Amino acid sequence: MRAVDVIRAKRDGQELSNEQIDAFVHGATHRGWEDYQLSALLMAICLKGMTPAETGRLTRAMAESGARIDLSDIPGPKVDKHSTGGVGDKTSLILAPLAAACGVVVPMMSGRGLGHTGGTLDKLAAIPGFRTDLTENEFRIALEKVGVGMIGQTKDVAPADKKLYALRDVTATVESVPLITASILSKKLAEGISGLVMDVKCGRGAYMKNRTDAATLAQSLVSGAKANGLACEAVLTAMDAPLGRAVGNALEVVEAIETLTGHGPTDLTDLSVSLAASMVRMAGLAATDADAEASVRSALLSGAGLDVFRRMIDQQGGDPNVVDDTARLPRAPKRAVITTAQSGCVLEMDAFAVGTAAMILGAGRKTVRGRIDPAVGVVVRVKPGETIQAGEAIYDVRYRKNDTLPEAASLLESSYKIGEAPPANRPTILDTIR
Repeated sequence: MRAVDVIRAKRDGQELSNEQIDAFVHGATHRGWEDYQLSALLMAICLKGMTPAETGRLTRAMAESGARIDLSDIPGPKVDKHSTGGVGDKTSLILAPLAAACGVVVPMMSGRGLGHTGGTLDKLAAIPGFRTDLTENEFRIALEKVGVGMIGQTKDVAPADKKLYALRDVTATVESVPLITASILSKKLAEGISGLVMDVKCGRGAYMKNRTDAATLAQSLVSGAKANGLACEAVLTAMDAPLGRAVGNALEVVEAIETLTGHGPTDLTDLSVSLAASMVRMAGLAATDADAEASVRSALLSGAGLDVFRRMIDQQGGDPNVVDDTARLPRAPKRAVITTAQSGCVLEMDAFAVGTAAMILGAGRKTVRGRIDPAVGVVVRVKPGETIQAGEAIYDVRYRKNDTLPEAASLLESSYKIGEAPPANRPTILDTIR
């Protein structure tokens, strides 16, 4: 089957056949198509879209382009959670141990951050010695002994996705809903899970800026999972302001530990508990949402979730003592504060600006091969809905290189608005699609 014929069909708005989709994925995996041909079809898909049937087939073909992990011999229900990416989103570090403490087996294959959004693997890499490059056997042992394993995508899992994602990143086709759906779900299908909870971010700090687009992606993910026999539900969550107060890898690990001790920010705690409860209910370990949330809250208050986090770190080669002594985590040598000249209530905060400032400091990557400084970042002192006095700090900046501070500070200084009346309360969870 000629690549040009498949490209022409999608360019003209036709629905691709299973054979055409399989040829595309095979061409990406085995280099049967040139990069310019793959890029041309990616752009045609981005412009013309795909039907749910096409998206489901693309997902399946990409999942089958490499190895799939079989966890059927490990006792217990296997459920994972995935986020579309946000600023200050460290929920995976919190909800995975909580869900595991409730009896869910959590095989979590995560990614690294790019641009203003942070990646779970980068946060874990801030823990001295922590390994995310486990072999499949080591991954299985971690799941059996601890109930949770957190790794990066291996070279054998969904190789078509690796190739196509690299091209999407440089051809302005990242935002395509069918391509996002197939990219996420192909890796999740390869994990060997039976259920998936999706956290679809919506707002200034998310890839999906408005609720309509976020809902479209959420529905596509649920439908694509269903078409491939995977139970899935998607939760739409607000990402206009940073989640929690810490933005930056080691800083976010500290906040995750504080949350697991019961002393985390309310928005972060509530979202982490809610997502973990969805995993518990999906696993069949609770009959109702209320029962599932009660179970997760119990694991939080008793310290069972924190204990699982400590054991996970130890199992994957990290220093478990960071849980009790966060000073063992990397610390930036320099600090600066961003103060406000106005008194009043913080009305809004631009998560994209805060995330970009953290990236400039070194907490994120401008390119795929960029290096991360785990110690740097931003701590939000005053969040939307809270009051501040003139001269008080709204941001606490942790940095290493002097030349990164001016640009980051400029972004932070223009990233918020202050007024007299408090803003209308906007919930973190906007909707759920099941």
